[in-house]
Amino acid sequence: MTTIFISGSRSISCLSNQVLQRINNIVNQKFNIVVGDANGVDKAIQKYLASMSYPNVTIYCSGESCRNNLGNWSEQHITVPNNLKGRDFYTQKDLAMAKVADYGFILWDGKSVGSLNNLIELQEQHKKVLVYFSPKNSLYTIYNQQSLLELIEKFAILLKDQLGTKLNSMSATKGQLVSYIA
Repeated sequence: MTTIFISGSRSISCLSNQVLQRINNIVNQKFNIVVGDANGVDKAIQKYLASMSYPNVTIYCSGESCRNNLGNWSEQHITVPNNLKGRDFYTQKDLAMAKVADYGFILWDGKSVGSLNNLIELQEQHKKVLVYFSPKNSLYTIYNQQSLLELIEKFAILLKDQLGTKLNSMSATKGQLVSYIA
């Protein structure tokens, strides 16, 4: 069964008609969905899927408790080392979801480094990703590193203004993105 990792920015709490249409396509095909437990996109996706009583959902949580599970779906708790805090703590569940997913669907506000990390992680695993870029209300498909770099280049000015030096701390592949916005 195909598994879709849906994630996105915490600043996005309303789902556009384009996004709802894509979610409906996923549901109509009865794909498995893995989604996190954060506020924002995770919670909005959960709310929509719960309103449909869609059963094929697993909520991923870092640590022992989930912040949100609106449909009382099964939960996958990811063990996190005690020394990890903040973004590093929650990244562990994202890495686990990227690993089990066949495809990704990321709703990105152009600011969230976590969403960008998920996009890059999926791409590094050679998984196709559909990106909803909320500032432009547009959808983009990422097939490979080149298409990812083209997306980043296309919005380099916006990203430079909004992300600034946050990208400088990313891995080598992520470091290649910095050259487009530096």
